[in-house]
Amino acid sequence: MADLVPTVFLVDDDADLLSALQRLLEAAGMQVATFPSAQAFLQAHDRLAPGCLVLDLAMPGLNGLQLQLELEQRASPLPIIFLTGRGDIAASVQAMKHGAIDFLTKPVDDFVLLDAIKVALASDQQRRRSQSERNRIEQRLASLTERERQVLHLVITGRLNKQIAGDLGTGEKTIKFHRGNLMRKMGVRSVAELVKLADRVGIGTSSNG
Repeated sequence: MADLVPTVFLVDDDADLLSALQRLLEAAGMQVATFPSAQAFLQAHDRLAPGCLVLDLAMPGLNGLQLQLELEQRASPLPIIFLTGRGDIAASVQAMKHGAIDFLTKPVDDFVLLDAIKVALASDQQRRRSQSERNRIEQRLASLTERERQVLHLVITGRLNKQIAGDLGTGEKTIKFHRGNLMRKMGVRSVAELVKLADRVGIGTSSNG
């Protein structure tokens, strides 16, 4: 999935505008997929596909805000840029509250739109990199034994081997063994690196649980 070319998904019931936007974006070297309605987009959408969504606000049937909410319910992370022919402040506020990247008024300036899309695509790429990194860390955590996981929680709080041995009711040599194993499995050489990895998956240092 990481090797897929990001796609700019265009959703608008205005066929002429849809064609014009497609030509503009393809001329800028972007991969584009167009849809005449929110329903058509939903039927074809793969939530794992990289890219961003350029979405008309006012459409018959399912409108832009309703599509945004539907995607939110489906846990789709696709960044959204809204286009509207109306200066609708309330709709703009609602769209932004639900995570829209931008809210642009038609007729939209080509350069403004292209810049907004570049920001959205960069945001999506960064989110995917972060998620990929998180997945790798969680796979490493899953390889730990229960005892190694207990030692990890205590190590990242700053406990020394002797203290950890006392906490867990075992010998210091045993803790050194478990600590060496967990450091190797986690792919780190220092406690600082271990703390960083743990923090990225929500394992804090404020408690040893």
